Amino acid sequence: MALLKGSNSVSGGAVSFSEEQEALVLESWAIMKKDSANIGLRFFLKIFEVAPSARQLFPFLRNSDVPLDKNPRLKTHAMSVFVMTCEAAAQLRKAGKITVRDTTLERLGATHLKDGVGVAQFEVARFALLETIKEAVPADMWSPAMKGAWGEAFDQMVEAIKQEMKPIACY
Repeated sequence: MALLKGSNSVSGGAVSFSEEQEALVLESWAIMKKDSANIGLRFFLKIFEVAPSARQLFPFLRNSDVPLDKNPRLKTHAMSVFVMTCEAAAQLRKAGKITVRDTTLERLGATHLKDGVGVAQFEVARFALLETIKEAVPADMWSPAMKGAWGEAFDQMVEAIKQEMKPIACY
């Protein structure tokens, strides 16, 4: 069995996230936070709409006959992932790195590695996240700059998870 090792920073250094990007993320997160459970579920439903085979990455969905939008385990998971992603994005500039507990990053890395999550799946999740946020915020708030800010924050989260997906040999 391989052990996973990594750090809670991207490429070993602080990330670049501007004041403008931070303001856009904070402003939109303040609006979405009130309905994070429903928005999180819409995020995952969008993933499955774009990539139906992604259901197989989730053990609790593999043999389930419960409709996705009614599945209590998916609802809980979706809210947890969405809130964690948004909170990490909101802290990115201040912290200079993705701020979730190291044990959470290690667990995310291990789970994503074990389940075979790769570049294609992260790209689908990125697309779904941006589309979900676009639909969740007022139309006049969404802009290319906001899309860029959330895209950058998501990319930093993915890089932090990937850092934890690298198996190392046991000695």
